[in-house]
Amino acid sequence: MRLLRLRLAAGCGALVLCGWLAAPAPLVSQPLAPAAPESVGLSSSRLAKIGKVIREYVDAGRVAGTVTLVARNGRVAHLEAAGSLDVERHAPMPVNAIFRIASMSKAITSVGVMMLVEDGRIALSDPVSKFIPAFAKTTVRDTDGSAPVPARRAITIRDLLTHTSGLSYGQGAIADRYKAAGFTAWYFADKSEPIGSWIERLAALPFEAQPGERYVYGYSIDVLGYVIEKASGLTFDAFLRTRIFEPLKMSDTSFFLPEAKESRLATVYSAGSDGRIQPSTDPIFGQGAYVRGPRVAFSGGAGLLSTASDYGRFLQMLLNGGELEGARLLSPKTVELMTANHVGQLYLDGRFGFGLGFEIVEDVGRAGRYGSRGAFGWGGAYYTQFWVDPHEKLVSVFMTQLLPSGGNNLQEVFRALVYQSIVAPPEGPAAPRRGSDQ
Repeated sequence: MRLLRLRLAAGCGALVLCGWLAAPAPLVSQPLAPAAPESVGLSSSRLAKIGKVIREYVDAGRVAGTVTLVARNGRVAHLEAAGSLDVERHAPMPVNAIFRIASMSKAITSVGVMMLVEDGRIALSDPVSKFIPAFAKTTVRDTDGSAPVPARRAITIRDLLTHTSGLSYGQGAIADRYKAAGFTAWYFADKSEPIGSWIERLAALPFEAQPGERYVYGYSIDVLGYVIEKASGLTFDAFLRTRIFEPLKMSDTSFFLPEAKESRLATVYSAGSDGRIQPSTDPIFGQGAYVRGPRVAFSGGAGLLSTASDYGRFLQMLLNGGELEGARLLSPKTVELMTANHVGQLYLDGRFGFGLGFEIVEDVGRAGRYGSRGAFGWGGAYYTQFWVDPHEKLVSVFMTQLLPSGGNNLQEVFRALVYQSIVAPPEGPAAPRRGSDQ
């Protein structure tokens, strides 16, 4: 540990872990253990490019601020805040800033479902109507614009996990029906009724596609949040808190924020046509109702708030095969099932696979980006992103608040900068690559 402290003290400009080590904040989620980059096969000088490039984006007015995390072999080699939490208030971004993670909530909800599968309370083949009777008879919009037609078969739990249920966010030809029913895309933080009431009404609306026939991104994971309530006997927020957040020591992850933590909530910015940012004034998707809202609608698809460190702990649990620091949430075989392709060529024409909650890299060339076969991840509407690379024993988290992002490419750049920092194999045997080149 003495060697680590000396190295960090000498390299504070490249590795912002030094300040974090010197003055750990009390009553904050437990971060993963830090590591000098070289001890986990990363280059300090190459890793330092992340902060340098992000500061260039900040200086150019293309992003207000970020928190980025890179862990390898279960230890954090990079945890860095850049830019501002709130530009107008001249508030610097802290490493424990809290972000609206939107669709990064989906991975957590999917894990919750699979925990109940392991408990024997849910089966992947179960019809959703077993838990929500309103889903016994659903309809699908007809392509010729006539009255909706009955679904050809029941929607299953697996359909929801893989986004093949046919449920969209109510765009296109069915937009007026969804709007009239009060649905506002993926956003529920301002709703004054519990999520179950919304899901019951959702079942009566026409869906976008027949079950199992297409990959359609939408309310599927919100439905699963209600399924969790029905199957567990707990409210959804209580289930996540007691079964996932507390065991993983994710004390800064929740649906709504205590006022005492409001000073750490990052401001949402919007990018204009020129790519430059200004504070979001969107009445729905802007700063939101996460602090002073009704606090009753728990959205499993897009409702959570979290920090880079908290989410990094969640991802490390998955990379470890379902366990972190003695807390086992899932078995390794369940994680393996979740990170296998379940949809064939349905997702992005087969460029990627899609599992039970995650986008899956099956072929690096076909994916066309840095990574390894078997890597999995996802992102959120506020321009947040994560991925896990089992072959490299790598966890990466990118947090900011930018909606719309205006064509910003910083996530792609961050991914490249993470991978270019790898200069040696991970400690111990890496996970095997999946597929024919194994």
